[in-house]
Amino acid sequence: MAVRGLEPEPGGISEQALSILISLAGGPKHGYAMIHDIAAFSGKRLGPGTLYGAIARLDRAGLIEALPSDGRRTPYRLTPAGARYLQAELESLRRVASLGLRRLVRS
Repeated sequence: MAVRGLEPEPGGISEQALSILISLAGGPKHGYAMIHDIAAFSGKRLGPGTLYGAIARLDRAGLIEALPSDGRRTPYRLTPAGARYLQAELESLRRVASLGLRRLVRS
């Protein structure tokens, strides 16, 4: 699924961007909360530079948007376009994973 302003990655969206979308699917979060949420569900900790670079790309692409700041922290939320994009990506990953698991059983 092509999205304006989001550079194509080999094999689809980057793992970091996908992790951010998954995190925001659970509700709005600021960067620090996303770092902890992503670490909790994936076991991978994004550094601030990686996180905010991906946030900027996702925001430019219209997949997430900033909410009013609560002091120093700016929360972000998934847009309706972001939710549709995330659903399509996850369905694609499910198909690939399902095929891979079926092939493993046969080998």
